[in-house]
Amino acid sequence: MKRHIRSHTGERPFSCKVCKSNFTRASDLKQHMRSHTGERPFSCVICKSDFMRAFDLKNHMRIHSGERPFRCTVCKSDFGREFALKQHMRTHTGERPYCCMICESSFVQASSLTVHMRLHTGERPFSCNICSSNFTQSRDLKRHMQIHSR
Repeated sequence: MKRHIRSHTGERPFSCKVCKSNFTRASDLKQHMRSHTGERPFSCVICKSDFMRAFDLKNHMRIHSGERPFRCTVCKSDFGREFALKQHMRTHTGERPYCCMICESSFVQASSLTVHMRLHTGERPFSCNICSSNFTQSRDLKRHMQIHSR
């Protein structure tokens, strides 16, 4: 009941001593602390990948099992993650919730907006360590690296 009441009062009595973030539950603080310690206690028995949360391991295991429990009601496509289905549904609804504040372009995914913003800022964070060419997307750098391997 105490925990439920906190959802109404906004009380967050559990505080991180490293970054001062506050949490409503001790378990949320414990989980958060892993971001500072690097602890990853949940391991995949198949590929040995490690995760900070049991939930992330559960989602990861769907890669190995092929389980795709989230189904589109429109086209019957299946997805391993609920978020992927939600994102997919935008192809049917036309929703484009991520908008550029500069030119008013809109996008289905936040990552697409991030890449788009680099057109306005000139940021090119992916660099070739051979010829120092710079790129806005990692895939462009990967494609570029093929010219050096010929």
